Amino acid sequence: MPMHRTTPVLLLASALLFTGCGSSTGDDTKAQETAAGYPVTLDNCGHEATLKSAPKRAVSLNQGTTEILLSLGLADRMAGTATWTDPVMKGLGPANASVPRLADNNPSFEKVLDAEPDLVTASFVSTLGKGGVASREQFEELGVPTYVSPSDCAAGKDNDSGGDGSRSEPLTLDTVYGEIRDLARVFGVDERGEKLVASLEKRVRTATAGLDASDVTLMYWFANSQSPYLAGCCGAPGAITRAVGARNAFDDTHEEWPQIGWETVADRDPDVIVIGDLTRRQQTAETAEAKIRFLETNPATRNLTAVKEQRYVLLSGQSMNPSIRTIEGIEQVAAGLRDFGLVK
Repeated sequence: MPMHRTTPVLLLASALLFTGCGSSTGDDTKAQETAAGYPVTLDNCGHEATLKSAPKRAVSLNQGTTEILLSLGLADRMAGTATWTDPVMKGLGPANASVPRLADNNPSFEKVLDAEPDLVTASFVSTLGKGGVASREQFEELGVPTYVSPSDCAAGKDNDSGGDGSRSEPLTLDTVYGEIRDLARVFGVDERGEKLVASLEKRVRTATAGLDASDVTLMYWFANSQSPYLAGCCGAPGAITRAVGARNAFDDTHEEWPQIGWETVADRDPDVIVIGDLTRRQQTAETAEAKIRFLETNPATRNLTAVKEQRYVLLSGQSMNPSIRTIEGIEQVAAGLRDFGLVK
């Protein structure tokens, strides 16, 4: 990474000395209010993130953390977003439009520094790691605290096992709720965080009330038609499956998104296929339309029970990652199971 480019780095460091204490606003009362309850220190994914005051120029490098910040009403304290796989969550369009988009995918380190951030957030360890935007240490050396979604470093998550990592322990919704509470605390809006968590918990209760799908098997297909990425036991699809009381056809696999052959899929013959409806263009068969066309024409898949019965549930990519939209995934899968008449 270009740490030798001293001019923008020094400018950013100087800017942070002023913005961190709030003196650049000239509003002493506001600065005092902002400083109340600070510094805040979070033990986050093996790093200590310390903020001396509430962020005013946060940059979110993944859609998952972006949608949490927007849901907390913090658009006016964001200086940029990046790495989008789907349209923004319903209801957040106007707020999202007010925040600069630095890149559709990973921005360069310099692009992030140009936004003069006082906090950088990410949904994945890899975004702020080797091969990502920059390391957490690179930002922290400049006085910029960083935060990574706990869902990607929760107990049992191994990000060094190849691919998208693996989990020895199931992800729980409490980890997603914990991220919301962390970010609310960092910005000094704890009450908003509690209200948001309460609303999400209520949505889960409503969606799953009286649901018994214990005899139903689900398969989650994220991307790629030649060698499909299908959900293992314990990530966000696992949390969705447990919430609706069904079974994952590949719950014996602890990899987050293993690539599994269609012959194996045919052997498992899932009752329902949950399809990632993606807007990106990085793999084959990204959209739901392309996936369904493949399923219904390919000799290895067209005789699957779910295909013959057209039992498809379409989810956004974000709903299939650990995020605020995992709750949306629960709602849509639960509704699909009811529509198919597969619940007791």
